[in-house]
Amino acid sequence: MPSPIIIALDCESAAEALEIVERLGPEADHYKVGLQLLTEVGPDLIRTLVQSGKHIFLDLKLHEIPISVAGAVKAAGKLGVSLVTVHASGGSAVLRSAVVAAKPFQQLKILALTVVTSLTDADLPEIGVTGPINAQVSRLALLAANSGCHGVVASAQEAARLRSLLPKDALIVCPGIQLNTPSPSDHARLATPRFAANSGASHVIIGRAITAAQDPVAAFHTAQSLFRSDA
Repeated sequence: MPSPIIIALDCESAAEALEIVERLGPEADHYKVGLQLLTEVGPDLIRTLVQSGKHIFLDLKLHEIPISVAGAVKAAGKLGVSLVTVHASGGSAVLRSAVVAAKPFQQLKILALTVVTSLTDADLPEIGVTGPINAQVSRLALLAANSGCHGVVASAQEAARLRSLLPKDALIVCPGIQLNTPSPSDHARLATPRFAANSGASHVIIGRAITAAQDPVAAFHTAQSLFRSDA
């Protein structure tokens, strides 16, 4: 069972990413590869990490026509990744195409991205959405569940409501996670691992709070302890 702590490899090179993975050791087995690193180094790094036993969350945030999304999901499955993201705002046809494309790959699960954590209530009218963030997140999460997705990506602020709305086995993956000491972030909707876990998150994504820490191993262990605590 992979760790609920997904470490974001927001790196500029394969060497930097591999150094982080090596330093964190075997206990840290779940990593996010996003658009920056994938564009910088291509898919070979993902193959290397999968072959070494790591679980990879490929954060593609796919938002295209159904046939293109299906093709990208199939390619991700061939790479051996465990999770891939699709924008829920692409609609049910896009979400269903991703789910169908993932079926031949036993390890691959589809996560629907609801509302990116850099947005706040004040930002929604600019993109033509009325109502608060939590209403839009709930709407898109239900669309994703009804389309067969395995889970969603949403901030921890919405996790408790989503846990009550979604199937019991749904994955709820929360970015914007900080440890006890705030660090610079593009996320507007932030939380700690403990808040996320107590709100019903199945996984949390943590980047620089671990990878840029003076002692990344200690920071990883802190994140694990906070996530597992009921205090």
